[in-house]
Amino acid sequence: MAAGHLRREGGTIGLLYASLGAIVGSGWLFGPLHAAQQAGPLSLGSWAVGATAILLLALVYAELGPMIPRSGSVVHISHLGNGPLLGRIWSWILFFSYVSIAPVEVTAVLTYANNYLPGFLAGEAGVLSDRGFVVAILLLGVFVFLNFLVIRWVLLLNSAATWWKLIIPAATICVLLSFSWHPENLQLHHSQGGLEGMFTAVASAGIIFSFFGFRQAIDLAGESRNPGRSIPIAVIGSVLIGTMLYEGLQFAFLMAVNPADLAHGGWSHLAFAGLTGPFAALAAAVGAAWWGVILYVDALVSPAGTAFIYTTSSARITMAVGEMGSAPRGLARINDSGVPWIALLTVYAVGALFFFPFPSWQKLVGYISSVTVLSYSLGPIVLLQLRRAMPDAVRPFRLRGAEILAPAAFVVANWIIFWAGLDTLSFTFSALIILMVVFLVYHYVLAKERRAQSLGWRYAWWVLPYFAGLWICSYLGPQNLGGRGLLPFFWDMAVLAAFSLVILLVALRTTVADQVMRDYVESLNAVPEAAP
Repeated sequence: MAAGHLRREGGTIGLLYASLGAIVGSGWLFGPLHAAQQAGPLSLGSWAVGATAILLLALVYAELGPMIPRSGSVVHISHLGNGPLLGRIWSWILFFSYVSIAPVEVTAVLTYANNYLPGFLAGEAGVLSDRGFVVAILLLGVFVFLNFLVIRWVLLLNSAATWWKLIIPAATICVLLSFSWHPENLQLHHSQGGLEGMFTAVASAGIIFSFFGFRQAIDLAGESRNPGRSIPIAVIGSVLIGTMLYEGLQFAFLMAVNPADLAHGGWSHLAFAGLTGPFAALAAAVGAAWWGVILYVDALVSPAGTAFIYTTSSARITMAVGEMGSAPRGLARINDSGVPWIALLTVYAVGALFFFPFPSWQKLVGYISSVTVLSYSLGPIVLLQLRRAMPDAVRPFRLRGAEILAPAAFVVANWIIFWAGLDTLSFTFSALIILMVVFLVYHYVLAKERRAQSLGWRYAWWVLPYFAGLWICSYLGPQNLGGRGLLPFFWDMAVLAAFSLVILLVALRTTVADQVMRDYVESLNAVPEAAP
């Protein structure tokens, strides 16, 4: 049982900056280069595709979030329509997708810092050295420590950092465009990946990873003074502002590159010496080395701010996982300051594991993007389930055209998973299979007293063909995504879209009873979670 309550001290601006501060992190420092390498000038389209995809999902959760105004509400949403087994599976997916992001941002901080404080990285691969590992552990600990402040101060600190994080990228656009203007770079013959590269860059270049920050407002719903008003504004507003910023950065990056650097091999061979970071290197190349110094400072602030606010939301997700019984219930304990302290310590312990040598930043965010989009693919299903079960419920934000937009969001989510490639999908599903086996052994063998509890197999069985179908489509897909090349890229997307709609219909037909869903939503809204 919790010792205290969360505090409803978050206003609209605080939640908007929470989402926006999470969107503007290491993605803007690395994403434009990786997107340009994969798609050339079409990388502008990559950001537009990514923004459209994430906006579809954001609109879905803008309706769902205020209906369940509890911190970590995405975990509660996953338990709504398809029974406890599916809820547990999605709780694990959500936990790992959240807890892994702060370590990625800390790694980005040390990657840039290594340029003037050498010794954080080992060799040219960019993995942490022994010293870097120790410093990363300590830095993550600082973010955890700061999160022991009451939520009001957490949001104030984040809002202050977000102002800086918005001003510096916006100023970078102006500096690059004023010092370097090469419209010839937009000629498509420089692009190596074509339309396929434009789409695959969405998942593997850090584009979708960058936009995931929209969910912060939803995760803090239980600490909002007016969730019905604040959540939709924060969720939708953060995506729109982030889109304008990232499109501007990508355009400035494309225009600032010296055409001579593209003469041999085009965009796919564009690289900068060492690990200086693309924007700092560009600033120096165009004669604005003084701005490169500012960018090095921002390379500490932007990822650090994102790591800080993701630590906040990760603790709320972990707390909700404990509340739902998908992990030890002690994780839901809250201290007198309204802080889920055991969840915070768990986030620190598990997050530290991600500092062990991993592949590059780009490869790691591909894994995270895949598992996170998979976790959010359930939202469109739940929205349609609730529309049927609770047609007259009060909805502070009602998504118009949900009958079309929700299925579209589900299809697009599955496309993003497909664009991440077969290796990423195999890694994600292998981890889920291991977790599932461990849980079933625990439930049916070790926890004998729980054998009588129904897991709800008849409501969740469709997940097996769903995951299998995603993997098969990727396996048969183009070779540049790791597949066998039996299905061309766009034909594979068409097959996956049709398959997604079939799975959506099956999921809607295998839900728990409408009354069970209504009772569950009412119970979540009836139990006081936060103190006014």
